[in-house]
Amino acid sequence: MLARPQLAILALLLTVTPTFAGKKLKVTIIEREGTQSSYTGVIPGRTTAVSNGSANCTANGNSANCYGTSTTRQVSTPARRVGYDVQGATFSLLLPDGRVAVVNCESKYAMRGDYVNRRSCRVPLTNEIEAEFNGDKAKLRWTVSIDGKKTESETYKVLAVFDKQ
Repeated sequence: MLARPQLAILALLLTVTPTFAGKKLKVTIIEREGTQSSYTGVIPGRTTAVSNGSANCTANGNSANCYGTSTTRQVSTPARRVGYDVQGATFSLLLPDGRVAVVNCESKYAMRGDYVNRRSCRVPLTNEIEAEFNGDKAKLRWTVSIDGKKTESETYKVLAVFDKQ
């Protein structure tokens, strides 16, 4: 039986998976967290504004009378604290359709024959990356060479997908 937070995550994952399953998407990292201890993440806020204006002028000889109007509509969404207690590298990814996916990667088990059997997750240094979603996994890829031919990748777990604001 799944707990309520797990059911909510599952419902959110079902909204991202059919749309982007198996597709390579250009995404932007809009927030980064990395820690070896637990924390709660924050989805950053955002503000959008649309302005419309008009002017009307009439001329009479050497003079002109003008009047105008302007309206601005602004929508602000405050930052939200998300209730995830995770470890490792966590990113908020801005998807092409405006939604935000939160992904996390904990250190990986790596059989080596020595006493060190864990490695840290690979983390992109750039904010413009490629992501491929498959179920509750997101494979992140980024360029690490000047000519763009060499890439690195890491698989992250999708924690949540938030609707666009």
